[in-house]
Amino acid sequence: MSPTTLEPGHPPTRTLGGASRVALVVAIAHGVNDAYASFLSPLLPRIMGKLGLSIALAATLAMVLSIAASLLQPLAGYLADRYGPKLFVVLGPIISGVFLSMIGLAPSFTILVVLLMMGGIGSAVFHPPAASMATSLDTGQGRGVRLSFFSFGGAIGFAVGPLVAVGLVGQVGLEGLWMAMIPGLIVAAVIYGRLPANGARADATPLPSLGRVFETLKGPLGVVFGISAVGAFVQRVFLTMEPIIAAQAGVSETMGAVALSVYLGAQAIGTLTGGVLTDRMDRRTLLVGLTILSVPTHMLALWLPPGSPGSLAFAAMAGFLNMAMLPPIVVMAQEILPEGTGVGSGIVMGLAWALGSVGVLGTGILGDLVGPRSAALLSVPVLLIGTLLALHPSLRMHRRPDHAE
Repeated sequence: MSPTTLEPGHPPTRTLGGASRVALVVAIAHGVNDAYASFLSPLLPRIMGKLGLSIALAATLAMVLSIAASLLQPLAGYLADRYGPKLFVVLGPIISGVFLSMIGLAPSFTILVVLLMMGGIGSAVFHPPAASMATSLDTGQGRGVRLSFFSFGGAIGFAVGPLVAVGLVGQVGLEGLWMAMIPGLIVAAVIYGRLPANGARADATPLPSLGRVFETLKGPLGVVFGISAVGAFVQRVFLTMEPIIAAQAGVSETMGAVALSVYLGAQAIGTLTGGVLTDRMDRRTLLVGLTILSVPTHMLALWLPPGSPGSLAFAAMAGFLNMAMLPPIVVMAQEILPEGTGVGSGIVMGLAWALGSVGVLGTGILGDLVGPRSAALLSVPVLLIGTLLALHPSLRMHRRPDHAE
């Protein structure tokens, strides 16, 4: 692809520097969006006490947020491929910030579910258009690095979000969490002015038909989708169950948030590393190694005493390995469906994350029966399914970066 080629929904960008600047702005937007998306997990023990919820209902809340943030992603990606991503990239964090900052005001489980659904829609609107904008500008070279730049912003937001939520609630109570939306609205206004203008789809390449999408889902895209789903499941299990495990062990709410921030902060480094490796090594081998190593690190992080140095160290390792999977997964999906990079991103992020989130409900139900730690430990080995999928023959042509494009 030449530097002047028009990508779906984007005007031409003639320099790699321009693409990198846009990727930086989108990464900042990603950080803002995902900071709000991480508010729920560290506050679950407090919300459970306020509303009298069981572990299963708490897991349901996490599932609702994740599914709402996921299911509409393919549609958002399609619309961004057709009309351009700028408006979606800006509106997503605004919607997430407004509704997820209001969860402390919810007087009942039902209203809390509605707020989480609306906040999740903001993430759904944001992720595929943002991933497409971050990677599709300019040449295809370095796509993994730019995708990791985008993911790094989200991981930093996820890492900071729990500390912000717990710190603010500690000062003003759950009911004062709404104030967190104010800086997000300001940042969104600034970001809007920094993104390039875009209009309707500028080139003549047709968008992928449903038949084409289903055809790839029955082949390599479906395999990559499966790897993403099991990775998302294990991540959601850790983020949902770790604060509950810590609370039942008598660990402070702040220390529970620290454990999440360590996990999520390490994901920021993981996504940068994964992006670099995506451009430089066999992607199947990369995914095999990451999925295998993620199992013992997650299990040790959950098994060791909450808040202990060993637990935090393995939480960092687990987070690093988990998010290092994202760049190769998304880049491979965009290469498998190059005429619809937003759609492909939405499938392996949105739909895969939704499927992974549904499984957390089963972990929550199991947690009420055998305890949260045992339920989480029994759930983690599911990630080995991703190892088997990474070895699937349909991914052979997508093994190395020089086979892309």
